[in-house]
Amino acid sequence: MLAVPSGPSILRFLRWVEMPNRGTRPEDSPVLIPTDNSTPHKEDLSSKIKEQKIVVDELSNLKKNRKVYRQQQNSNIFFLADRTEMLSESKSILDELKKEYQEIENLEKTKIKK
Repeated sequence: MLAVPSGPSILRFLRWVEMPNRGTRPEDSPVLIPTDNSTPHKEDLSSKIKEQKIVVDELSNLKKNRKVYRQQQNSNIFFLADRTEMLSESKSILDELKKEYQEIENLEKTKIKK
């Protein structure tokens, strides 16, 4: 079922966040490589974490009968998706982002100690 919804606030947030394909595993994600310019990456991660928190909050507060749509990457086509599945995926993405952010902070702390 294809649909281009208009109006639901959740769609504004879902467009910003890259949702992995169903076949993507966390271990397939790119490896964090420490660089000297980790601060811009850290800031980028921080903004992605904020956006993902909003997505999780929006999905958590939706009524049970509301429909949720997933945007196809690089397209304006939306597909009907399961709300609980989207919520669990969003939570796992948030956890991964937080983990990566924490790794960067730990690397920065070890650099300061040296």
